[in-house]
Amino acid sequence: MSLPPGFLDELRTRVTLSRVVGRKVTWDRKKSNQAKGDLWAPCPFHQEKTASFHVDDRKGFYYCFGCHQKGDAVTFLREAENLSFMEAVEVLAREAGMAMPAADPRAAERADRRSELAAVMEAAAAFYRLQLKTAAGADARAYLDRRKLAEATRDRFGIGFAPDGWQGLHDHLKGKGIADELIIGAGLAKPSAKGKAPYDVFRNRIIFPIRDARGRCIAFGGRAMDPGDSAKYLNSPETELFDKGRSLYNHRPARDACAKGAPLIVAEGYMDVIALSEAGFAGAVAPLGTAITEDQLRLIWRISPEPLVMLDGDAAGIRAALQLVDLALPMLEAGVGLRFVTLPEGLDPDDLIRTRGAAAMQAALDGAEPMVTLLWRRETEGKSLDSPERRAALDKDLRATLLRIADPTIRAHYGEAFRALRQELFRPRPQPGRAAGGGRSEGGGFAGGGFTGGRARRGFGPPLPAAPVAANRASILARAGAEDEVREAIILAICAIHPNLIPAFESALERLHLAGARHAILRDALLLAARDGLPDGCTAAIFRRKIDGEAAAVLDKLLSLAHVRSAPPVWKAEDHELARLCLAEELAKSEARRAVRAETVEAMEDLGGLADEGLTWRLAQTAEARHRSERPKLDDSDMGEDRAALSAGLQRMIDTAVWHKKR
Repeated sequence: MSLPPGFLDELRTRVTLSRVVGRKVTWDRKKSNQAKGDLWAPCPFHQEKTASFHVDDRKGFYYCFGCHQKGDAVTFLREAENLSFMEAVEVLAREAGMAMPAADPRAAERADRRSELAAVMEAAAAFYRLQLKTAAGADARAYLDRRKLAEATRDRFGIGFAPDGWQGLHDHLKGKGIADELIIGAGLAKPSAKGKAPYDVFRNRIIFPIRDARGRCIAFGGRAMDPGDSAKYLNSPETELFDKGRSLYNHRPARDACAKGAPLIVAEGYMDVIALSEAGFAGAVAPLGTAITEDQLRLIWRISPEPLVMLDGDAAGIRAALQLVDLALPMLEAGVGLRFVTLPEGLDPDDLIRTRGAAAMQAALDGAEPMVTLLWRRETEGKSLDSPERRAALDKDLRATLLRIADPTIRAHYGEAFRALRQELFRPRPQPGRAAGGGRSEGGGFAGGGFTGGRARRGFGPPLPAAPVAANRASILARAGAEDEVREAIILAICAIHPNLIPAFESALERLHLAGARHAILRDALLLAARDGLPDGCTAAIFRRKIDGEAAAVLDKLLSLAHVRSAPPVWKAEDHELARLCLAEELAKSEARRAVRAETVEAMEDLGGLADEGLTWRLAQTAEARHRSERPKLDDSDMGEDRAALSAGLQRMIDTAVWHKKR
């Protein structure tokens, strides 16, 4: 909704900024001069002990000299209370006694209709609260007593009771002059199919008001008192006020608590939220009877960028968590994610707090796990991974998970986490009688959607690179990152021109550590196109039609490069055997080069204080291993390489750095 010209200026004129800010801060009396509208306080946006937050009432602006937050009254409400722009304007307008302008007559009519429905809902909430205190609500009160809900708690959350009658609420609202059309429109009653008066939606149920971010009552949730009722919990039907998939229980109080530093906890139901709030965890919300929707997840992230999702410890709780993870993966952004709190099996938050206290709940919150841990458990727990085929299936599932992450940076970090977890899982344990440290871990990992042979964490990776599969002359292209990209370009070009080779080399292509970011996009597109199935005699032209978008542009650019066009397997497109041999050679060289770099970096990091001769020998052996692995064979597949160049850079590193202290 747009605001008319001058409305915001008039609003800022009527509102005193220090009064708005003063609800959140304590003014420093020594430093402030209230008569001149010059006030100072500790900043509400970051933790500090000194008064570096300045409010200038005359100009209507604030500024923090510590964290550099600045703005006016609207900005302050948005930042301090997590309000949207229009919500902040409405709050200030009410304080200033200004009416919010209607955008147009139809919008005004809709706003009036929603206001009428909200008034009906408040009247219903008052009726339900009153019924809880009558004789009809005795059983409901006894139930709440057993759940340890004090009367003050009931009042704070507006808990009520719907009596066991067909038209108790309807008749009450009709007696107040409210039309049937509004009662039905608010979702409080349903029309009778027999031509009788509308009947109440909620009967013989404990009632929990559901309020929106502005604090308006928009719906109710009801817990059945009759154990034989077909629905234990029942929510209001969707109305002009209430969209179940876009609403959260306890939204506004939780948002206010999180603005003051409380963690946001996503629980399952009303009683869980109330129990958490009463135990001191005020930033608690719950979805409304269904799995969390995309809209609800966005609402949650608006309150807090990393909420704690609380799971029941049973199988159903884990399934719900994994559904949420799958929903969240494509939506992840830098600094925005989820952490999961798994409770002891058989206990929900309310049970845990009542039986073990708030300290046990805090301990559970402190043990919250990131999403990547939950994903890893899903892919590995209960599975036997004792064969190459089963490990390959695990790799395939992990790659599919990575491809669902839209943000490339987050995808790369998840890949690195999977790589570390995978190497930890498959790391051989020392055998009796075998020297410590003599084990080898299975190489490989993930980055950006595919395997990478990047350096493993200390203790996970092999201390010396294994000899490559193919032995070739050393390439002058291997002396710098730019040359790495040239080698990658030739590998990708071979795959594009000879697509039927891709299935045979799929694992090696996935493990390929790509120096060029755009090359990774093309590699993933080639693998995806090949997995869709290649018809017999699939030509390069047919295959290229399956590559589109950014990957197609990368491929066109790559095939236009002179050094790519001149490579034998590219210009000899009809020689598939040559292409197969060259692709195997280039992939093996790339893997050997990666292994040497990884081992060199790890060994150099081990140099603490004066170098020891064992590490010096280790680096020298690495250089020799590389030298030995790429000696030329007597065949016709040589691509004009010079083996002497391969180990020169590594040897220089040994000669110049080995006697230096680690900084």
